[in-house]
Amino acid sequence: MTLYYSLVFALLMFEMVVFVSLIIPMPFDLKRKLFIFISENPLVAKLQYGLKITFIFILILFVDSVNRVYRVQVELTQAKNQGGAAVQVAGSERMEVQARKFYSQRNMYLCGFTLFLSLILNRTYMMITDILRLEQEVKILKGEKPANDEAAAKIGEAGKLNEIGTLKKKLAEKDRDIENLKKQAKGLNDEYQRLGDQVAGQDGTPKKSK
Repeated sequence: MTLYYSLVFALLMFEMVVFVSLIIPMPFDLKRKLFIFISENPLVAKLQYGLKITFIFILILFVDSVNRVYRVQVELTQAKNQGGAAVQVAGSERMEVQARKFYSQRNMYLCGFTLFLSLILNRTYMMITDILRLEQEVKILKGEKPANDEAAAKIGEAGKLNEIGTLKKKLAEKDRDIENLKKQAKGLNDEYQRLGDQVAGQDGTPKKSK
């Protein structure tokens, strides 16, 4: 196994350890502190940024391994079509092709599972964050005072960002509707004043004597 595929394998083992640590049962307060540490630690943020770049390279390796598997399969098909004395000559070559097929498939599965597990980890982290926020809200609704109000606020902050953004959009839409209503009301008021002045002018016009 080459160096970069060895690194991919090490990353896969690291992802498995992280996944197990995320789903392992632990007390609520301990899990909350762990996720607060993950979300606020600058070193963890830098590590996540580096992993994103690493996954891009792993994706390139995955595409390359799929291409190699396809080419090896084509070579095997051509070798099977050979007959007679050519089979004895091409025996060692077919063994070499079979070996290259095995290594190509191994690399494809290794890169594919690493990328797939990264998606699972990201989704699992988001789901657990939402669960912790909901559990904290349930405790508050039941009247249980949280052990650390600041920590609870930090846990719920990530989940409330989307709600705040939605409320801001709705508030902006309401403001636009109010402005439109004000313009319509002003226009109606001006028209009413104009018609009133016109009617008053017509009533106050002296009639001509015969």
